[in-house]
Amino acid sequence: MPKLLSLVLLWMRRSASAQFGGALRASAGVFAEILVSALMAPVMMIFQSIAVVEILAGRDVGWQTQRRDDGTVERRELYRKYGVPTLCGVAMAASAYAVSLPLLLWMSPVIVGLLFAVPIGALTARPASGKLFATPEDREPPEVLRRANELSARAEVGTKPALVELREDAALLAFHLAQLPPPRAVRPDTIDANLAVGRAKIDASDSFEQAAAHLSLREVFSILNDGSALSIVVQKR
Repeated sequence: MPKLLSLVLLWMRRSASAQFGGALRASAGVFAEILVSALMAPVMMIFQSIAVVEILAGRDVGWQTQRRDDGTVERRELYRKYGVPTLCGVAMAASAYAVSLPLLLWMSPVIVGLLFAVPIGALTARPASGKLFATPEDREPPEVLRRANELSARAEVGTKPALVELREDAALLAFHLAQLPPPRAVRPDTIDANLAVGRAKIDASDSFEQAAAHLSLREVFSILNDGSALSIVVQKR
């Protein structure tokens, strides 16, 4: 209801409606967002239920930071994260159909969202195509945002990878190591899988170039936050 009331208010204000691409495009965006939200709701229900169970079991569910880049997600990660909701959808569909077809149809709004959890996750993980969900800032970016994008693009030109930069600049490496927190005691429930895999790749590599070429972005990030692993990789010949 708040979304629909906001849409009615947008229809009544032509100047505001034009900033969203017109009343027709804004209406299409609102109804599309309602549909996508309805499909995502059962998936979020599964995720939240898993989080509650893990908390009650005494496990640290963590708090992952939001992604602020292009939003792309690897296919393997999609299957890993959305596999459980998909299996729940299959089980619910089979159970409902075993009881009666009308029950399956009645539960279809929930089941459809679970069955298509993987494609929905892939679709919502990247920027929307076209101008369906465009905001006024998308159509006319503020001056400060345009300037920030220009500086960001200029800074990326000629930028070296982080490990290469630290390897070639001893002062920067020393400063970086000084900013890291002291190492913590490792427990079975606090092992960083990316760091462990990154260390294994470093040990198996014959040179720094070989190690840097096979490390993923997440493994590099974990190594940059671990002083001992970082010192080992930058000292490789």
